[in-house]
Amino acid sequence: MVYAVERDVRRALTGGNAEMKTRITELLGIEHPIVQGGMQWVGLAELASAVSNAGGLGIVTALTQPTPEDLLKEIERCQSMTDKPFGVNLTILPTIKPVPYDEYAQAIVDSGVKIVETAGRNPEPFLPLFKEAGIKVIHKCTSIRHSLKAEKIGCDAVSVDGFECAGHPGEDDVTNMILLPLAARRLKIPFLASGGLGDGRGLAAALAMGADGINMGTRFMVTKEAPIHDNVKQKMIEATELDTALIYRSFRNTARVFKNSVAKQVMEIESRPGETKFEDIQPLVQGVKGRELFEGGDLDKGIWSAGMIVGLIDDNPSCEELVTRIVAEAEDILSNRLREMVSG
Repeated sequence: MVYAVERDVRRALTGGNAEMKTRITELLGIEHPIVQGGMQWVGLAELASAVSNAGGLGIVTALTQPTPEDLLKEIERCQSMTDKPFGVNLTILPTIKPVPYDEYAQAIVDSGVKIVETAGRNPEPFLPLFKEAGIKVIHKCTSIRHSLKAEKIGCDAVSVDGFECAGHPGEDDVTNMILLPLAARRLKIPFLASGGLGDGRGLAAALAMGADGINMGTRFMVTKEAPIHDNVKQKMIEATELDTALIYRSFRNTARVFKNSVAKQVMEIESRPGETKFEDIQPLVQGVKGRELFEGGDLDKGIWSAGMIVGLIDDNPSCEELVTRIVAEAEDILSNRLREMVSG
């Protein structure tokens, strides 16, 4: 296919990396142990196919599509843009408006996709359907106890999300410096490190702590192929590691988002004495406003998920450039810097 040839030519001209082999690359059939996490309004075919063409694993976000039929069409679009493996994210959460999760799951099976990233609630009810279709399931977990549960029920791998991550980091507030070594000690299945990852140092560190690869969301938001307004990307490039905020703490449903004026309003409301009611903040955090923000570039239209890795983002490369750079940096650290330290 043309896109595969173009990718191989670019790598030849730029000194592209050899494949990095881990349990994750073997399980998923990918070149490099880098996965693009599912992201609402962001995980479209353009981004997912670009990550997969770069040698990682792209992820199409199921619930970004309004219906299971629309999801099938988006998956078909992605299939027309890459011949490499890619997955679909299915996030299972309680919602005000009922979501036909069974129909979305069936659409994934019908599409022929062989990798699913699940998040939110326990994916066990969907595992028989996915397993029968030969689908590999990666479940996102924010604690070791949840990771062990995912392993027990039959997930093929887990993504261990540290406190640094965007979106919902859980309520334990444990960072990856602790979670990853614990996962390496206790899990038998492959696992990804997620949260605070965005460069070669992060990949090398994650591998050194026992992970089989990394899952990146925020970093892939600031790439040429990410389908969000340039104003958002530029704001994240300018941000520091202090420019995220934790909201929904009072509901024990913590979310890490970019610290804009809306997030600050939510934090102020939650900090008031007495019980916070969701109706008090609902007009500020409606999901549709986040979509409009990504489309129109009004940075104070709503909230958007962003991890602490924004402090390490300083450019807007293509996915190919980003993945190639991360792998090259990691290989240099693992092959040279660390080897020199122990070679005497």
